Amino acid sequence: MFPASTQPPPASIADLKEIPDPAPVSWMPQATGWWVLLAIVLLGLAWFAVRRWLRWRRNRYRREAQTELTSLEQALHDPAQRAKALVAVPALVKRAVLAWAPREQVAPMTGEAWLAYLDRTYPGGQFTRGPGRQLETLAYGDGRIGNDDLTALLSLLHRWIDDHVPA
Repeated sequence: MFPASTQPPPASIADLKEIPDPAPVSWMPQATGWWVLLAIVLLGLAWFAVRRWLRWRRNRYRREAQTELTSLEQALHDPAQRAKALVAVPALVKRAVLAWAPREQVAPMTGEAWLAYLDRTYPGGQFTRGPGRQLETLAYGDGRIGNDDLTALLSLLHRWIDDHVPA
């Protein structure tokens, strides 16, 4: 077919050339839209983190009140500390409210007005018509309370500390 002089030389493995590896692909986004999206996501995460941190700080009084109420519950089981712990329960509720409410408005409240105010912060009317009425007895009465009433009151206070809303 081909004359001998125009025939290609025989193929040899020595004639093979190295195929270069492709250049590595960068993980960095090349389009501006990706940078904008990244900035929006980072700003959103920062906003979320700041909001959570502020909420955590704002609810510090709730954590402290729960801790103190738990220690008062333990003191109530000790006959030597029971009277002192019973008097401290209404004071704890007043301090918890004063952590977020205007002092001039809340500090002078007593009796029915105080219980009605607590009802406005927690649904169900359990302070004026339920176990919350015992707060008045503990604060201004002789401090005697039955175990069932005390258990109901402490349960209400635990729920109130966690779930109340400013009036």
